[in-house]
Amino acid sequence: MYAIVDCDNCYVSCERVFRPDLNGKPVVVLSNNDGCIVARSNEAKKMGIKEGLPFFKLEQEFPNQKIAVFSSNYELYDELTGRVVEIIRQEAPKYFRYSIDECFVYLDGMEGMDYKDWGERLHQRIKKSVGLPVSIGVAPNKTLAKMASHFAKRYSGYKHCCLIDDEEKRNKALKLYPIEKVWGIGHRYSKRLQGLGVMTAYDFASRSKEWVNATFKNVVVYRTWAELNGMDMVPNEVLAKKKSICTSRSFDGMISDLERLKVHVSNYAARCAEKLRKQETVASIIGVFLNTNFFREDLPQDWQFRELRLPTATNATMTIVKAATELLAQMYKQGYQYKKAGVVVMGIGPTSPIQLNLFDIDAERFEKLKSLDKVMDRINKTNGEETVILGAQQYAMRNGEGKTVGFASAIRRDYKSKNPTTRWKDIIVLK
Repeated sequence: MYAIVDCDNCYVSCERVFRPDLNGKPVVVLSNNDGCIVARSNEAKKMGIKEGLPFFKLEQEFPNQKIAVFSSNYELYDELTGRVVEIIRQEAPKYFRYSIDECFVYLDGMEGMDYKDWGERLHQRIKKSVGLPVSIGVAPNKTLAKMASHFAKRYSGYKHCCLIDDEEKRNKALKLYPIEKVWGIGHRYSKRLQGLGVMTAYDFASRSKEWVNATFKNVVVYRTWAELNGMDMVPNEVLAKKKSICTSRSFDGMISDLERLKVHVSNYAARCAEKLRKQETVASIIGVFLNTNFFREDLPQDWQFRELRLPTATNATMTIVKAATELLAQMYKQGYQYKKAGVVVMGIGPTSPIQLNLFDIDAERFEKLKSLDKVMDRINKTNGEETVILGAQQYAMRNGEGKTVGFASAIRRDYKSKNPTTRWKDIIVLK
């Protein structure tokens, strides 16, 4: 049996942990640079606030409404959901963190246990210990477990845990579940299936194996069909090492200045380096893309991508940032208004062994960069993200004489909450 633990309205719930006054009130969380709405409380959903709504339209479409707004605070979300995963580790024999707000649990060795009772108790412990509400689905495979968690989230009668453990429950769930919501189907295949008269998961599961293979010729779609029919087909995950890592953002407005573009690209490159170190890998190819706003047909358009192969694979922040900004300088065209940029690291392999290139870098410098990143990661983990960063990652603020008088963040976060669990300056003061 498998279970999936899914944090309800994760970003909103994290914000409410330290703002209990917002329980029962409409809350929204914005994307990077406060661009659009990416998370909504149930109250905001009932008001008709749509995911993806540009933030500037919120006041226009919902005037004089009291809606709590937060900028994305990934440091807070990662820390709180990490506490949820730690509780899951204690309560289950095996688990796999699928995303920031979802965790698969393998219930090996728990045969004969009351899974429903286990799920309800797990929900209660997480809610009491962390403050986050979760929904839990339990079933013979991962696809049905995902489906069960949807019902646990939607219907209060399940008490936050839905169990699909027999044919009657499976068929009932399939008939109630729209095909576009099935894990592994997605928007692309759901449109095609609906065109073929398949509207629910039950409709799809009722088709023959031959029909599925002849129609799609896709192993993922076949596995989904098989799991809807009760088979266990999706392989158990291990912590997969990504073959490429991309960090990109749309800017808050358009940028034509090279120095400002460098700040953004430096941030993206540094984030890629952090991700490489987190999964204990290195990259040998650095790529950068730079785009103008294709919606502005009145402006000159430019879309470029360039890549650079490093002589020695690395996860060093300084090396990756340097390579990315050099590529940016090659692509930049004066007079163009750029809207989006991104950094991609490719050619990913394990951190050991690394073959040093005789003409690229000496072993002593390689070890120095490795030690520097280790110290930066430790400080940022202890004191909060971006406590220590490269100078290239911030805008230099200058006075009338052109002298640098301070620095400003490259990312707009006008409504960011505090980080009371990771930063001493944000610790809660009790009166």
